[in-house]
This record gives sequence, structure tokens and C-alpha cells, in this order.
Amino acid sequence: MPLVKVHVLKGRSRDEVDMLLDAIHDIVVESFGVPPRDRYQILHEHEPSHFRALDTGLNIPRTEKFLLLEITSRPRHRDAKVAFYSNLTRTLRTRCDIEPSDVMVSLINNSDEDWSFGLGAAQFLTGELGQKS
Repeated sequence: MPLVKVHVLKGRSRDEVDMLLDAIHDIVVESFGVPPRDRYQILHEHEPSHFRALDTGLNIPRTEKFLLLEITSRPRHRDAKVAFYSNLTRTLRTRCDIEPSDVMVSLINNSDEDWSFGLGAAQFLTGELGQKS
């Protein structure tokens, strides 16, 4: 937790995908203070004919490197979210050669009772997991 879904156009190599997922995870850990082993990522590759992402009228240029992140998480402080957006785009530019204009993020909040990590238990509610991740 958080659960990170990454939507990209098909065509990235395995190494590019590994670098991308590692970079995103590092910024989730840094910005939200989650433990390094708290890693849940799903990469969805889409055919160009099945993936549309315009700019909401903001004149933001998009390329074939565009990615959309859907992040489901417990509520985060506004400052942590703003830092995440900035840290993420800076890191993706440096490590993955993805321009900030090609990064879109949607954060979806849920609560402790919305998570089970296995064994039929709600680990945040039972106290098996701390309240800060």
C-alpha cells in the first residue's frame, strides 16, 4: 500500500519498465514515508488506439512516453502530495528520460478497513500493520 497502477503505451523494453517502476517506488517511499517492502505496482500496456490522454486544455505537450499513474492510498497530507508530484517528475526525467509534461497522476483515497494484505485479515484494523504507511 499504496497500490500503484501505471498506464503506458506498448513498446517499452523490460529494462525501461524496471527503471520506471523502481523510480516510481523510490518516490512513493520518499514522499509518503512507506516502508521499502510496501510495494504494490501494476503496469498496464495499451495499444495507441486504446489509450487517449489529452491535456484538459492546458496546452501540455504529450509524447509516446506519456504515463498515467493511478494511486490508491490511505489519505495523505496535501504537502506530501505536492512534494510527490514534484519529486516524481524530477526523478522520472533524470532516471527514465520522461518529461514532466508526460506524467499524469490521479490519487484515490481509501481507509484502513479497505485493505487486506492476505490471510483474510484487515491488517491495519488488527494492528498487524502500523498506522503510518
